[in-house]
Amino acid sequence: MANVVSTQVQTAQGTLRGALTPTGLRAFRAIPYAAPPVGNLRFRAPRPPERWTGVRNAMHHGPVAPQRISQYYSAAGPDTDQSEDCLTLSVLTPAASSPVLPDAGPSLSPPDAAAPSAMRASSAMRTSSAMRTSSAMPDAGPAAGSAAPDADPAALRPVIVWFHGGAFVRGAGSAPAYAGDALVEHGDAVLVTVNYRLGALGFLDFSQFSTPQRVFESNLGLRDMVAALEWVQRNIAAFGGDPSNVTIAGQSAGATAVTTLMCVPSAAGLFHRAIAQSPAVAAVYGAERAAGWARDFINWLHTTESLAVDALLGAPPTELVAAATRLMALTQVETPGAMCMSPVVDGDFLPEHPIDVLAAGRAHPVPLLIGSTKHEGALFATARPGLLPISAESINLMFEITDPGAQLKVLSAYPGYPSKRARAQLVGDAAFWVPGVHAAQGHATVAPTFVYRYDFTTAALNLKGHGATHGTDLLPVFGNLDSSRGRAATMLGGSEELAGVSERMQDQWLTFARTGAVSWPVYDDVDRPTKIFSTTDRLISDPGRERRRAWDSVATYR
Repeated sequence: MANVVSTQVQTAQGTLRGALTPTGLRAFRAIPYAAPPVGNLRFRAPRPPERWTGVRNAMHHGPVAPQRISQYYSAAGPDTDQSEDCLTLSVLTPAASSPVLPDAGPSLSPPDAAAPSAMRASSAMRTSSAMRTSSAMPDAGPAAGSAAPDADPAALRPVIVWFHGGAFVRGAGSAPAYAGDALVEHGDAVLVTVNYRLGALGFLDFSQFSTPQRVFESNLGLRDMVAALEWVQRNIAAFGGDPSNVTIAGQSAGATAVTTLMCVPSAAGLFHRAIAQSPAVAAVYGAERAAGWARDFINWLHTTESLAVDALLGAPPTELVAAATRLMALTQVETPGAMCMSPVVDGDFLPEHPIDVLAAGRAHPVPLLIGSTKHEGALFATARPGLLPISAESINLMFEITDPGAQLKVLSAYPGYPSKRARAQLVGDAAFWVPGVHAAQGHATVAPTFVYRYDFTTAALNLKGHGATHGTDLLPVFGNLDSSRGRAATMLGGSEELAGVSERMQDQWLTFARTGAVSWPVYDDVDRPTKIFSTTDRLISDPGRERRRAWDSVATYR
């Protein structure tokens, strides 16, 4: 067997063997940041990961969270391994002083073991990062040749922790769209991609079914993300990353997680900047509404509320995914635009709705880079109908409790309504752009906030009816221009222009991760400066002014 060039690093849990990429980056994959949430740990807050002896193989991606197999998501194809044992992350970092070794054969993986006591049952139980490190996972010390946690801070690199999208029901950090080689090479940064629990296992609140013998905790997917950030604080220096310069970032649901974590008390101090690409800031729901969805889920699981505990603990993941799929379909009909598997305002881990906290300037005061694409809704009107209320009938349902005069004002702001193009623009604005503007406006009062819009498109994207739609900004940010998605986007031309956009966006994203600033002015509620990324970039004051003003009269967009 041909030798595989590998590299080692020492973490608080043990030694990892990673791989050197063809371009010389160090890649460590499927690193456990929490104990497997299986058995008695299903529907519980994440526990600390177990230590292991020997060298753990971290050269390959691990299983993704249980989810529906999808033709749209290569991270959840028919050949993709799925498992509840999915709480892992991957680190991609420039080459450093760690030893480069030929592959010595199979590496050791830790045996299954009982999980230790809770990392944190609620935000009230949160201790300092230093106390958690010393009491739960004492550092075993650095391995020879690897970067030590007390390395020279000047030599450490900015860290970007990426949370994947997928409506909180699908996706994985290992998806090809998030391959970070080009980004890391461009900016001399450390990239961390995170898997977290999805669907019913991560984003339905079953706490109403708790008993003295069995507790069900809320917001498990978000709690996983906090656990991943705690792991970063303990370990990232060994990979050459700076634990005092961590940027959380994501797109779509991942961006919604970012804006929500900015309002989670127990996440304070675990990150220092935030990047939110097309967040659905308002896709967070109250406890009463979430409890209703949980009861509906029990019905779709073909059981009763009196038997809910046993059913939830005993159902195989495939049955949970199937019931969640049925619940989503029903929700899309009965409550257009609502995402039944999303973060929940539980009064504990997430005390208040993020849109209220951000709009009032009470979120964690970290610099924020936030934006959307010009044609957000086009994707949902073509390739993925159902996720957003695209039909005129479903849009009317979305405005069901809105004053008719306010609804008319909004509809009038979209010329040609109810044409398909106008409907797509409206629902994209409602889901992503309008709440994002409100969040930026409020957060700008407490921290530097920068707003952008992604306008670049190609002939191929226009031919599909997509334009600069939801998710198209992932290509330039990660720089995967020669991927299958990149080639498809430029098959009719535009590759040179896309490469230019990619270079400029990566420059800005990486500068922000390093310094907390970009090259255009901070946002305010007067000029509303917005950077437009396109073939030629430009700065615009208050783009979409008339649409924004129309939505100001509607308080029900969340």
